[in-house]
Amino acid sequence: MKHLSRIILLLALSAISFNLYGQKVWEASSKYDADVKIFVTDNKYDADLIVFKVNSKYDTQKAGRWYMTDTKYDADKKIYFVSSKYDADVKIYYTDSKYDAGWRNLDKKSFFD
Repeated sequence: MKHLSRIILLLALSAISFNLYGQKVWEASSKYDADVKIFVTDNKYDADLIVFKVNSKYDTQKAGRWYMTDTKYDADKKIYFVSSKYDADVKIYYTDSKYDAGWRNLDKKSFFD
């Protein structure tokens, strides 16, 4: 019984720690196919999340590091880009530095849980 409770605890911690890392995302062609609607802002101070695109799914060790998948079945989240910040669930800013990636507004983090 003690062994079973340890396994359950490890699984729970794994699920929680998943949110601390980046995501594998797929761009949907319709907002109805998406989990999250995204607006890209030109100013990082307006963003909820600073995003750095990585070239490998294994490089998503930190929040805000996104690997763009070719299929929705390989993705953690399906996203759709909207043209208005008022239609967005989350506003992002793309950075050129992987060290800048991360959440600025933790209230929006639940969209990627």
